[in-house]
Amino acid sequence: MQTGKIGVTTENIFPIIKKFLYSDHEIFLRELISNAVDATQKIKAMASTGDYKEELGDLTIRVELDKKKKTLKISDRGVGMTREELDKYLNQIAFSSANEFLDKYKDQANNLIGHFGLGFYSSFMVSDKVEVISRSWQDGAEAVKWTCDGSPEYTIESAERDLRGTDVILHIDKESKEFLEENRIEELLKKYCKFLPVEIAFGREQEWKDGKYVDTGKDKIINNTKPAWTQKPSELKEEDYQKFYRELYPIGDEPLFNIHLNVDYPFKLTGILYFPKIKNNIEIQKNKIQLYSNQVFVTDSVEGIVPEFLTLLHGVLDSPDIPLNVSRSYLQSDVNVKKISGHITKKVADRLNEIFKKNRPEFEKKWDSLKLFINYGMITEEKFYEKAAKFALLKNTDDKYFTFEEYEKLIKENQTDRHKTLIYLYATSKTDQYPYIEKARNKGYDVLLLDGQLDVHLINHLETKFRDSRFVRVDSDVVEKLILKDEERESRLTDEQKDDLKSVFNVNVKSGEMYNVVFEVLDENESPVLITQSEFMRRMKDMAQLGGGSMGFYGDLPDSYNLVVNPNHPLIGKIYEDLRSENATVLDENAAERKKVKEEYDFLQNEHSKKKDEEISQPEKDDLEKLRKELEEIEDSRKKVLEAFGSSNKVVKQLIDLALLANNMLRGEDLSTFVRRSVELL
Repeated sequence: MQTGKIGVTTENIFPIIKKFLYSDHEIFLRELISNAVDATQKIKAMASTGDYKEELGDLTIRVELDKKKKTLKISDRGVGMTREELDKYLNQIAFSSANEFLDKYKDQANNLIGHFGLGFYSSFMVSDKVEVISRSWQDGAEAVKWTCDGSPEYTIESAERDLRGTDVILHIDKESKEFLEENRIEELLKKYCKFLPVEIAFGREQEWKDGKYVDTGKDKIINNTKPAWTQKPSELKEEDYQKFYRELYPIGDEPLFNIHLNVDYPFKLTGILYFPKIKNNIEIQKNKIQLYSNQVFVTDSVEGIVPEFLTLLHGVLDSPDIPLNVSRSYLQSDVNVKKISGHITKKVADRLNEIFKKNRPEFEKKWDSLKLFINYGMITEEKFYEKAAKFALLKNTDDKYFTFEEYEKLIKENQTDRHKTLIYLYATSKTDQYPYIEKARNKGYDVLLLDGQLDVHLINHLETKFRDSRFVRVDSDVVEKLILKDEERESRLTDEQKDDLKSVFNVNVKSGEMYNVVFEVLDENESPVLITQSEFMRRMKDMAQLGGGSMGFYGDLPDSYNLVVNPNHPLIGKIYEDLRSENATVLDENAAERKKVKEEYDFLQNEHSKKKDEEISQPEKDDLEKLRKELEEIEDSRKKVLEAFGSSNKVVKQLIDLALLANNMLRGEDLSTFVRRSVELL
């Protein structure tokens, strides 16, 4: 029996392995299975070159659990190790058998995982003793056993093993009892080893017989050794891609499209990415791309490894150029990972463009499910935007689809304002904003439907890309002011008359709600009263709700609206006539008195403006202040008369409620009051 110390530079190597080598202890199983696959691939490569002439036999890797003995065993029928190799590879940590092997068999063994060495020592994260029993493929080789209890001391002795290969036996420690549970081991095997290229057996297949499950005697193989992404695209049909998607995601909708990646240069990359159906207003899952290295699972947390928008995709990426390392920060800084990331972005864009060109009707049919992903990419990745601008679509309220270039040509003539700015009108709901959409259509304008989760961000982005262009929501102003032309209408009411009516309408606006009464000169056939909302304020609030960073404070502001009164509508004229018929005398007297006091006030103020403050006597200042207060009282008196008329005028209330109703903003008690008032007025 041979004893000795492992060739390490510090006595503390095992505590370091246990605590810091890997971020998650469960990784040990991945490492040990990977080593077993590695050894198996080696013997297959040697057989293919004639260096190994015996029968390969059953190459299944077996995982066995013994709860009584508290052991977990991983067995393979790979190349095995001689006493010298066991000593070299297990006792000198920095060595890796794969490096030497690759030099000799690089053409046949290019899919070796190649992490035997340091990866093996991850077994000490969960074990208080590890045994390795191995027999080399070489003629006359004896079986040898290596034992270590987690200290630098080890023993190597002769052992019994009839067949070539290696058994790694872990004596699970007290803190790691979870790894003695069948369900836990099966879970880890399916997570990390689901697509490894050598069959892995764990337990027996069972069938339902006589009211209970019984063993069939057949091995339970937990992995698919030839997943779809390892095959050539020419060998696969659409149903094969669908079947593989079901294998990855047993529940959920069918995907829209897929991209089969198969790159050999300047790096090796294979994989299949699927475009899922992403519905609006749901929490987007970003852990659906699984990252592999030679069919060994690395991570499903790919943020920072692939561009942000690609995390919305589902599927598998596999590259031996991606290091088999569980540290995401390490992966993010890896040069090859960055190159792969850029290549995938290009491939995704090229595939979408190909689908668009080959079958535009089908692309349009799937656009509503695709657009969240594409919009996300255009907003966050400049290179993707450059390609996507050719196939990204805009949908109008007639459900017609246009490329950016097509839509610009459609609206250029009619929707360019007097400042030569092209106005893209849009709605976020065909139902809620229907009255405004209809008014725009009546003017000959086209209206886009932008009802997606990211559309607010998108239009901000497009405004930086589209030359001399601006997006305006169709309910942000009266239709005449959405796209300002040269023509201007005259108002049938004077400024003084509009000021009086402003108080009449203001008194009917609920206190605590942000409504600003404004007059806009519209056609007499337009609505008498409209509700609009500032494009800037509403967009800032929408951005804040979507997590707009510095926009956050806008989200705390109350909604504010314009109550737009059309002075040219006959009903508004009639309201003013009724105001005059009931209050003409008092209003005229008030106006005359106000005029007289205002003239005195303006005169004194003008005189004061010619002097320095110290040159104005106190009595003069008192006279001016007295006139200011008198003017204020006269205006308050007029306002009370106007508000008294407004608060009792059912037509004014009815017009305001009709405007609210058109915007789906009339609810509860206010809606019931409106219905009762409508009956009374009829």
